Amino acid sequence: MSSPISANKAELLAIADSVAREKLIDKAIVLEAMEDAIQRAARARYGAENDIRAKIDPASGDMRLWRVVEVVEQVDDYFKQVNLKDAEKLQPGSAVGDFIVDPLPPIEFGRIAAQAAKQVIFQKVRDAERERQYEEFKDRAGEIITGVVKRVEFGHVVVDLGRAEGVIRRDAQIPREVARVGDRVRSLILRVVRENRGPQIFLSRAHPDFMKKLFAQEVPEIYDGVIEIKAAARDPGSRAKIGVISRDGSIDPVGACVGMKGSRVQAVVQEMQGEKIDIIPWSEDTATFVVNALQPATVSRVVIDEEEGRIEVVVPDDQLSLAIGRRGQNVRLASQLTNSAIDIMTETDASEKRQREFVENSEMFQNELDVDETLAQLLVAEGFGALEEVAYVGVEELASIEGFDEELAAELQSRAQEALDRREEANRAERRTLGVEDAIAEMPHLTEAMLVTLGKAGIKTLDDLADLATDELIQKKRVDPRRKAGTAEPKGGVLAEYNLTEEQGNEIIMAARAHWFEEEGDADAVAPA
Repeated sequence: MSSPISANKAELLAIADSVAREKLIDKAIVLEAMEDAIQRAARARYGAENDIRAKIDPASGDMRLWRVVEVVEQVDDYFKQVNLKDAEKLQPGSAVGDFIVDPLPPIEFGRIAAQAAKQVIFQKVRDAERERQYEEFKDRAGEIITGVVKRVEFGHVVVDLGRAEGVIRRDAQIPREVARVGDRVRSLILRVVRENRGPQIFLSRAHPDFMKKLFAQEVPEIYDGVIEIKAAARDPGSRAKIGVISRDGSIDPVGACVGMKGSRVQAVVQEMQGEKIDIIPWSEDTATFVVNALQPATVSRVVIDEEEGRIEVVVPDDQLSLAIGRRGQNVRLASQLTNSAIDIMTETDASEKRQREFVENSEMFQNELDVDETLAQLLVAEGFGALEEVAYVGVEELASIEGFDEELAAELQSRAQEALDRREEANRAERRTLGVEDAIAEMPHLTEAMLVTLGKAGIKTLDDLADLATDELIQKKRVDPRRKAGTAEPKGGVLAEYNLTEEQGNEIIMAARAHWFEEEGDADAVAPA
């Protein structure tokens, strides 16, 4: 690009046009950059203290240069002020307080000044180009885009997108896929971040949404919204699962995604480097969807624990390895698909677990209620598994058990309540041994068992409790289905096992903090006026 400073009027406009077209930015931005460069060069010539302005006519290319000065009675700054007498020569009718124009003659630019001006223009144009790139891509996250591999740096692939560059980070690539300079590559625009050195466009070929978008390109029914992909999970380069549903009862969603002789799904598989895809009918019923998600394994029974966010799946003994999959892949993908933690066990394991729980609960009832083995087993067989259930259930429900009557039911309830009182007293003694303040025991919703748990976690004073956030106190420990094997599970709140609600957690924390506000009020009351 030749120097616009030394160009004549026609060349000046031609250069501005050329740069604007090449960089896909507004011509006015280029002219503004030229004006800024001329202003800087003029300040270097006449003095940086001057307020010098330049203007290039976008139609004719004429350039005007002037200095802005303020009309004052007594001049203190000769660079930016002029007295009334001299102002009359520049602009008749001037008054004190006016800002007037002092025309300057065109200047000849030396080599250094011209080089500096070019740098200013290049910088302005570069900034405008970066802003244009950001504006173009900022709302395109979630789209599939095709580009050409420009270079590979430290395992990250830089892709030429035509008007900008994007990067596929190493963790967003399909494992074992080799990218060569010049290869055409399709990827998902993950996010666009504005940075000083230009917009950072992050791309991905490993994200589940990349697979969703590929299916939308290959399956017209998905693009039209007749079929919807409700969930997707991937082990990039190896295996994937998608859950699909049809809005039209006459269209089979799985068949439509597979296509004639598998043509549609194969097109997606090829783009994803041979990644095997299980297409599964989605269901609002969680248990049904889990059974479908664990295909090709056969499932005998599904037990859902909504409070813990876990799903227990029982499979025939010979189906265990198939349900878990190689290195746990099948169950991991099913967990991601259903967004729940899935525990797989065989019929034998489930039977042993039930038998173990039956024996443990029976022994607990024998010891706590002081009843014989037969009566304890009857309670467990009827579904009772905790003292609280016996103590607070309706007498009629207990009396309805075969061989029970109201007198026996009332006696069992009385014994269960006494056993709970003994537990509470034992917990109270342990809590005090741990050094937990009695003030904490006055907080709402907290039982002595909870106070023992708090004490073991080092929370022994009101301030200790008040310093906690609600999540740190009550958040349930949920297993992240996307967690990689070998990494630590996220920790739950201190009282996660007690299933307190968020509202109850907030009440506890606010009650613990109440003394802070009381102390502030006392301090205000004694503060000197």
